[in-house]
Amino acid sequence: MIIYDNLQRIKRKQKIRVTKIRNTTKATDGLTQALSLKWKWSGHVARLQDRRWTKSVTAWRGPAGKRKKGDLIKDGTMKLNIIAGANWMQTASSRDVWHNLEEAFTCKRVLAD
Repeated sequence: MIIYDNLQRIKRKQKIRVTKIRNTTKATDGLTQALSLKWKWSGHVARLQDRRWTKSVTAWRGPAGKRKKGDLIKDGTMKLNIIAGANWMQTASSRDVWHNLEEAFTCKRVLAD
């Protein structure tokens, strides 16, 4: 669904692209903002030093054993592995490196399945 800016009095029949509206209004893309927040939260959780449940749950690999035929291995960190690698928790310990990888994560829109 496309949202048009009522303040600029833009009508749907004018068929102005959303990117042009965003450029003039300086509005941010919702998906990009959500991905950025997810990336920042993941880095924060990876850098935790104490034994909080958030880090324990994030690092948990699931139950051992076989899964049903056809089931995929899915976890919340699968998308992070694509950009930061399998040891993304160690990569997140360096804030500069993690910040540089954020743009790649949000630009590729890894979560948009």
